[in-house]
Amino acid sequence: MTDDVLTDPDQLTSLIGDVLLADGCSSDEATCVAAHLVDASLCGHDSHGVIRLPRYHSWLGTGRIRARQSLSTIATFGAARQFDGGSGMGQWLAREATAEGIALASEQGIGVIVLRRAGHVGRVGAYAEQAAEAGYISLFFVNVGGSRLVAPFGTAQRAGSTAPVTIGIPNREGDDFILDFATSKVAEGKALVAARGGTRLPHDALMAADGLPTDDPEALYGESLRERTPNPQAGPGALRAFGDHKGSGLMLACELLGGALTGNGTNGRSDCEFGNGMLAVFLDPARFDDLGMFGGEVAHYIDFVRGRAPAQGIESVLIPGDKERRTRAERLKQGLPVPRPVLTAILKVAAELDLEWREDRVTKSSRPQARSV
Repeated sequence: MTDDVLTDPDQLTSLIGDVLLADGCSSDEATCVAAHLVDASLCGHDSHGVIRLPRYHSWLGTGRIRARQSLSTIATFGAARQFDGGSGMGQWLAREATAEGIALASEQGIGVIVLRRAGHVGRVGAYAEQAAEAGYISLFFVNVGGSRLVAPFGTAQRAGSTAPVTIGIPNREGDDFILDFATSKVAEGKALVAARGGTRLPHDALMAADGLPTDDPEALYGESLRERTPNPQAGPGALRAFGDHKGSGLMLACELLGGALTGNGTNGRSDCEFGNGMLAVFLDPARFDDLGMFGGEVAHYIDFVRGRAPAQGIESVLIPGDKERRTRAERLKQGLPVPRPVLTAILKVAAELDLEWREDRVTKSSRPQARSV
């Protein structure tokens, strides 16, 4: 049984922000990345959440990712912008790149962003939410250069990254459609969560060295699981692509669009520098809506799908984004569960940086709720 600690999201955000600030990030940068990590965990995407902090701390120390970087413009043409992130903090860079894409779509109806060398952008769904909140459609194709982790369908050898695909569609009359998934069967961070006492992986999430499916994280991390910052490159096995040839096809498309087109590099190269490459497209639906039906049709169809009878064993029909919204609301109310080994590792990093944080400052208050009268 997982030993989780219920934490206060605001306090945990402050703790992570202090660590990143001590690691050299600017105040705004540290606040942005800390908020992103905590929100990812609140949404239930623990693989892209606070568990990442010890790894970021290590990477900032070695220069694998760099603090205080900003978008550097490589090319501007038409409704497109190409940026280099200088191996900076990916969440900080991707949020700014998304803002640029939204601005282009506002001006011209469409915006195309090509980004390379963003350290680690985290949960890509956050940027689709950012665009949808502003009223824009968004599509993201992302690769992780220097992160050869996934065995495509038909091979037992690593050949690609977890390569996320994300699509966001605003719903002016209700919940936005936010489709966000890794093209591997599970994200690499989910294997790390499982290895640190979190939810166990599906039985066939990984590929062992002998080419047979397994749920053992050691296939991915090898002996490095005994270290504070496990290395997913160290194991003899691989993550598996989801959906057989269909998921593999999407993974390859992300490598080509997010890696080759952006200049980030694909995982076919052994010398590919670590970092995310991202192709993002932003559309202003108002420019395409000559019949004035887009908003109403989106809302009607989402309600129509949700209104279908649930299949046997299913409580209710959900659309992409519903699970994250429900989990976020529940965890904000009850507290954010963090596996104890993860919280211990975060507090250990803070102590090494001479930051005065104790577990009781982060844990959820047990004060009784005020009774209504």
